[in-house]
Amino acid sequence: MQEPAILDSHLHLVDRTRLDYPWLSGAPALDRDWSLESYATEARRVGIGGAIHMEVDVADARIEDETGWIEELAASGSFPILGAIAACRPEDPEFPAFLERSAARQMVVGFRRVLHVVPDGVSQSDLFRQNIRLLSGPDLPFDICMLARQLPLAIELIDSAPNTRFVLDHCGVPDIAGGQWDDWARDLAELAKRPNVCAKISGVVAYGGAGWTLDELSRWVSYTAETFGPGRICWGGDWPVNTLGGGLSTWVAATRAIFAGWSAEERAGLYAGNAARIWKL
Repeated sequence: MQEPAILDSHLHLVDRTRLDYPWLSGAPALDRDWSLESYATEARRVGIGGAIHMEVDVADARIEDETGWIEELAASGSFPILGAIAACRPEDPEFPAFLERSAARQMVVGFRRVLHVVPDGVSQSDLFRQNIRLLSGPDLPFDICMLARQLPLAIELIDSAPNTRFVLDHCGVPDIAGGQWDDWARDLAELAKRPNVCAKISGVVAYGGAGWTLDELSRWVSYTAETFGPGRICWGGDWPVNTLGGGLSTWVAATRAIFAGWSAEERAGLYAGNAARIWKL
């Protein structure tokens, strides 16, 4: 039976002629342009029918320019970009005005602030948490991108904003190559008790080291999926970061194998239906 088309909830695109990416100089394996055309060619071959663009941590002054660029790409019709998860800075006193502008843009379906590149205290400030609570108004979810050691901070942030919806990126960024299971598994299970949180099955091929195997990866992915349940997970490609661990086609094949025993309904939710619901597509 043919699998349903995948909705990729985590696509990064990079154009250094359009935007500024301060972090790229420290990531030589990724420091180039990553175009929609290149992604679309591979995506179509592996059954991806549409995507949500995930912000790429552009320079602060270019955040709204990034959204404008994604709006242009979506309007071109070359590949279905169904929404944009925009960068944000909830630690900024001007966040409420930014939120009002961004929420008025049809393309914006959620927000993210990468929190493992800033001091831990950023997400603990009263201002940050107050602004995260504001997301409950337009009901736009916040993607949590933290390292496994920071999951207790994620729990604190979620508890401070019980009416805001959250999506945990990359299975909570486990240290798969280092085998650091116990704390991650405990904290993930605690986090999953919060009903306003979903988890993104994404990113993990970049954490398994050069020699990761399907069995190895399956342990971490399956635990995340079982802990949150089939209705609270969605699939993300994390292209081009996934090229650090085999690439998009390899990740799709691994996911298909890991979830082969799930029912057709459960797989349809993982690959597209849950994401469409989470981001109201």
